[in-house]
Amino acid sequence: MNRLCEGRVVVVTGSGRGIGRDHALSLARHGALVVVNDLGAGVDGSGGDTSPAQLLVQEIEAMGGRAVANGDDISTWVGAERLIATAVETFGDLHAVVNNAGILRDRMLTNMTEDEWDAVIKVHLKGTFAPTHFAAAYWRDRSKAGHPTDGRIINTSSVSGIYGNIGQSNYGAAKAGIAAFTVIASLELARYGVTVNAVAPVALTRMTENLGPAPETDEEREQRSPKWIAPIVTWLVSEESKGVTGRVFEASGSVLAIAEGWHRGPTHAPIADPTTLGPIVEELLSKARLNAGMDGKDGTWPQPQKKLGD
Repeated sequence: MNRLCEGRVVVVTGSGRGIGRDHALSLARHGALVVVNDLGAGVDGSGGDTSPAQLLVQEIEAMGGRAVANGDDISTWVGAERLIATAVETFGDLHAVVNNAGILRDRMLTNMTEDEWDAVIKVHLKGTFAPTHFAAAYWRDRSKAGHPTDGRIINTSSVSGIYGNIGQSNYGAAKAGIAAFTVIASLELARYGVTVNAVAPVALTRMTENLGPAPETDEEREQRSPKWIAPIVTWLVSEESKGVTGRVFEASGSVLAIAEGWHRGPTHAPIADPTTLGPIVEELLSKARLNAGMDGKDGTWPQPQKKLGD
């Protein structure tokens, strides 16, 4: 087997279970030295048990790979700094960070509490920014010292963020923010030899098992297996992906696609008088694409928009 990530040191956050676990195993099979980061918390972020990370390290070592467990909280500044230091101190370098950790506290907007909003934004958005910050600083310093760098950041967005899903305003806002963060970070870090991309996975895991109807057939379960996300993440970590940056890849057992971000649609000359805007806005809307639904297609569920006149 062609091992895409031979000798590359990779941090994977939230990798004790679910999608992150498949990432770590795939990377290890392809020769990566893996830092398995996981607090072992519940789906809502409560509690903690580092045994899933330890067990995964043992599994990787049993198949001949190298890995180390880390239980730092990546949504804190000091935890993220320690995580990146663990990679460098244990394996002598750092080549990639896969920001995968996340929690859910779903609720309709009118019922959501401040704590439910803050907790999800902290883990997803700050928990992506903080490890990226310390990894980027490491690569910047190496680049300025004249050392060649070939760094990778792979973030985790979601179709709930880039397309929008009911009952997930906190989660969707965080994931949309991660998509924008990915694009901006890719522009800022290119000078240091670092690429930044994201995946928007669709998979059945502990976090998503209560979202929507459960798969009823073997084919449905296969399509929603986390194993379909790991290949694109493994490739993005590898040296082969050097020319790809600033992209969001939608990945599942039914599709691998590039999510195309906001683009300017139909236009009109500037308007000074708001009383004239009604027919102008109607004309613009008649020419504009409908917002995408959860399947990435124009105007599908849960989007309510219709073309004027339909």
